[in-house]
Amino acid sequence: MPLYQIHAAIEQRTEAIREAHPDWPCRKGCDDCCRSLASEPLLSEPEWSLLRPALSGELLQRIAANANAPRPVTCPLLDRETGACLVYAVRPLACRSYGYYAERGKVLGCHRIEAVAAADDSILWGNHTALDRETSAFGPAKPLSEWAMSVIR
Repeated sequence: MPLYQIHAAIEQRTEAIREAHPDWPCRKGCDDCCRSLASEPLLSEPEWSLLRPALSGELLQRIAANANAPRPVTCPLLDRETGACLVYAVRPLACRSYGYYAERGKVLGCHRIEAVAAADDSILWGNHTALDRETSAFGPAKPLSEWAMSVIR
């Protein structure tokens, strides 16, 4: 499945969850997960090809600086003043699916999402394992910083 079809499927799932659950926290204005990354997003080569043109030299340096920083870290793609994603239109799959896709029986760790999910067992989560299977066709994924360092060198 091409990347744009996966993006469309994720958008369809996220929109369905937001419509069914007006109190869902993952909306414009929430940047909790972006301010507390436990690990770098992993990107496939097609994702990197989409993201790369949107990255300035400054963003590449911020990505590289986060590579070995103690976790959690603030996403280097976040505008720290406004809380907006600087590359929203081309953000990685990990960012698109976070908060809407889960592994079987396991919410992904946001306390706000966990609270909504605990109060409502009707949530139709996206299948994170299936998403991983679909994206494996793109080849191995690498950490964002590894992609960035390949450009900086």
